Amino acid sequence: MTEALYLTDSSARRFEATVERVAGDRVVLDRTCFYPAGGGQPADQGTLTAEDGTEWTVTDVAKKDTIYHTLDGDPPEPGTAVVGELDWDRRHAHMRYHTAQHLLSALLLDEFEAATTGNQVYEDRARLDCDHDRFDDDDLAAIEDGLNELVDAALPVRWYEMDRATAEAELDTDRTRIHLLPDSITELRIVEIGGDGPTGACERADAASDPYDRTACAGTHVESTADVGTVTVTGRETRGSDGERVRFVLE
Repeated sequence: MTEALYLTDSSARRFEATVERVAGDRVVLDRTCFYPAGGGQPADQGTLTAEDGTEWTVTDVAKKDTIYHTLDGDPPEPGTAVVGELDWDRRHAHMRYHTAQHLLSALLLDEFEAATTGNQVYEDRARLDCDHDRFDDDDLAAIEDGLNELVDAALPVRWYEMDRATAEAELDTDRTRIHLLPDSITELRIVEIGGDGPTGACERADAASDPYDRTACAGTHVESTADVGTVTVTGRETRGSDGERVRFVLE
């Protein structure tokens, strides 16, 4: 099973690895910083380079039984040592937008009792679907102002592991959205925004005091809301009889 380095260090952009297996135009590495598409966050892209200088472009990354890296050409043989390097501009944009999406989900739940039902982030925009009848222009303005207040507050963003049974017993399940995860997942990665938080990435979250948001998520994020940048809400649209979609961009 590939060691997913991005789960502990979202800022790492270069790593050393060994090719374990080849499947057509895809390779499995023993370790990787490349994020596989999931949770509304697109896959990372970048390069793999062998010791002899041969380079492959990583065009897609997907997680099934393990993490597969799709390459643009004949892949290296198993046992080949490679250096992986992310397209950092792409990854960092995803980190900023994904963190902003968490802020938006929490704000909509607090201010409108509107639970998030879906989301998608890109390099240059994002959208979020929620349970709500309809937002008007004043609502959108209030949402934008609220998001930028949270950005300006420079709240810390942390992530750590927690046993699922403990999380279900101790955390607000409306926020963590644990019910959306398969029962087979028994160890959760919690992303927390604000509060004192634990001192280490894998410590129990019950040491935290008054976090703004705490959600089960395997995505990558910036370490402070200050890194998100200015949020501009660009519009809304109706999604079904009782759903709304909110669109936003970051500067």
